[in-house]
Amino acid sequence: MLSIKLPQLFDIHQVPKVFREDSIISGYRHPRSSALDCVLSSFQMNNETINIWTHFLPTWYFLWRFCVLCSTLNFLTDSYTWPLLVYMMLICVYPFTSSCAHTFSTMSAESRHICYFFDYGALSLYSLGCAISYGYYVMPECWVNTWLHQHFVPIAVGNTVFCTSLSCYSRFLELQFPKRSKALRTTAFVVPFIFDTVPLFYRILLCCGGSCSPADAVSSHCYHLLFAFLTCFLFTAHLPERLAPGRFDYIGTSFAQDIQVNRGVLDQGQQAAVDVLHDHPLLGLSLPAALHQQVDLLRAASWKRMLLFFKWSFSKLHS
Repeated sequence: MLSIKLPQLFDIHQVPKVFREDSIISGYRHPRSSALDCVLSSFQMNNETINIWTHFLPTWYFLWRFCVLCSTLNFLTDSYTWPLLVYMMLICVYPFTSSCAHTFSTMSAESRHICYFFDYGALSLYSLGCAISYGYYVMPECWVNTWLHQHFVPIAVGNTVFCTSLSCYSRFLELQFPKRSKALRTTAFVVPFIFDTVPLFYRILLCCGGSCSPADAVSSHCYHLLFAFLTCFLFTAHLPERLAPGRFDYIGTSFAQDIQVNRGVLDQGQQAAVDVLHDHPLLGLSLPAALHQQVDLLRAASWKRMLLFFKWSFSKLHS
């Protein structure tokens, strides 16, 4: 009978510094793994297993949602849905690219850098997709045709190029200047988020001040911002593994961050269209009835169902 031997795992002192993670003591894969070993390692518990699957599984979830929209919307001829089309494509590319990056990042030191370069690029493209959808669907009515509205997407493109370059450059400083590297990488993630969400902050502040009527989209925006700040906090603080090194080697910040990120991604996928539905459509354009129905379906898919999906998948993985 054919038997498959899973790759050996190592402790922190057995791998080069470039492969080490803060407060993660064990569960490291071989720094010269083959492509097959990398794939096989995703089916055993190591310090990247959660990262791999919490990106890989949502990819198929988002693809399914994309297919549902494609079956009811005419993306080819209806220009009003094009920003949503761009966003939905990038929302599928980002988690899949990140999953591949975490899977094959231990083939060599060079491949580790290259994998994370692709990871950072995909994250920046996802941010650009958010900016495109926000620029067309979420922009406050009083900002329409202003300088910011007309240059919102071009500035977002510049942010994508600059922040991708900055996050990639930070990897070369990681060994000699870890704090500087962390600060640059965090800046590369935070800057496009702040710029993209300027319209959201403005709308939320207006509603908090009583200048607008509450809408379903506003609560969705608030949830998204909450999860975004939580993700940033976990990324910079290295919690919970920092509190007890070695206790959260397999399930720690990676699980918490990825759940928050994918929850935020799902929320953003709903927000742009929900804003058009329940507020005033930008430039007075009407929303197709099919999109109205599909957004309601998107809102019905709660993050609890995704967590149950993750639990079921990992139970099958260990059975």
